[in-house]
Amino acid sequence: MTNKSPIVLAAGGTGGHIFPAESLAEELVLRGEMVVMITDKRFADYNSASYEGVIGTLPIHYIHAGSLGGSLVKKIKGGIGIIRGTLQARQLLKTLKPKAVVGFGGYPSFPTMLAATQLGLNTVIHEQNSVLGKANRSLCGRVKRIATTYPQTQRLPQSCEGKTVLTGNPVRAAIRALHHVPYPMLEADGTLRLLVVGGSQGAQVFSSVVPEAIRLLPESLRGRIRLDQQARAADQDGVKEAYKKLGMQVDVAPFFADIPARLAAAHLIISRAGASTVAELSCAGRPAVLVPYPQATDNHQYFNAQAIEDVGGGWLMPQEGFTAAALAARLEAALTLPSSLSKAAESMRSLGHLNAAKDLADMVLNLSAEADRNQSNPSSKEQQTSDSQKEKAA
Repeated sequence: MTNKSPIVLAAGGTGGHIFPAESLAEELVLRGEMVVMITDKRFADYNSASYEGVIGTLPIHYIHAGSLGGSLVKKIKGGIGIIRGTLQARQLLKTLKPKAVVGFGGYPSFPTMLAATQLGLNTVIHEQNSVLGKANRSLCGRVKRIATTYPQTQRLPQSCEGKTVLTGNPVRAAIRALHHVPYPMLEADGTLRLLVVGGSQGAQVFSSVVPEAIRLLPESLRGRIRLDQQARAADQDGVKEAYKKLGMQVDVAPFFADIPARLAAAHLIISRAGASTVAELSCAGRPAVLVPYPQATDNHQYFNAQAIEDVGGGWLMPQEGFTAAALAARLEAALTLPSSLSKAAESMRSLGHLNAAKDLADMVLNLSAEADRNQSNPSSKEQQTSDSQKEKAA
């Protein structure tokens, strides 16, 4: 039994927040650190006995949480949940005495991070998207460091810019390994391997638009496509039937357990533009047609996709413009000008932060070490404050 102070991770109960938290946990555990999770009940699905990630091995504490969105009644309930969760988190943190607390956004992370700032602990928030999320916006003025995924993060207050460190968005080790896997060059008359994914549950719009777009292609081009498509269970039979009528070779399923292998083989991906998806695509260096989820908070998926298109790593297609005809034109361009894909792949790879987990771990541990030094040598802290004031005056 060790008395070593842990590092606490606070994350919302969805993949976009869990995956980077897991990547950081993996890196910290490899360095011999003790890691503890604080989250809400939605996270329980990721802590099942069958879950193979490192998170399944960590101590996990569940607290109340609440969102302030919706009707007045929902806002009141959400506020009560936040108060209860903050009180629970304060008690937990006092018991755990962590060396640092890292928040990954989502409303379940807010009570823990608020409690940590109230207790004066070493605090870091990580923003996965190109737009600072609501929970992180509420906390950015209180925490000591802000880790960002993009060089420019929208809705970041100017007063908080001095706290930011560009780390990128950590991805799973299996995806990081793809960074060094060469892009599979598409020959002029070769087979285009197309991978369609739509988040953890698939996207209904892909089930209707993609088969129709492929139907619109000339038969000579259609025959050159090898397709893997994620589709919701409710859509699966209809999608399979549509491709069967076209005589297509396809693999349709609600979930692909071997995504790293399929991603490595793909020439082009069609997907949403969630933070984890974009991070994995950029780390792997695979070009994509990105269709942002239109109901995403603050339209953050649109801005994620825009950042990719700006550097030439893919093509942004808002859902209202994601028609069968528009997608067919994009696929025809890829099939007839394969060099555009390899160029986009190179640009996409340039955005990948291969060392994101390492850099984020360094940031967290350095903050803790700096705080320890200042605590043991108060004069050093006073000198740093004085130097900082002189710099601002200059």
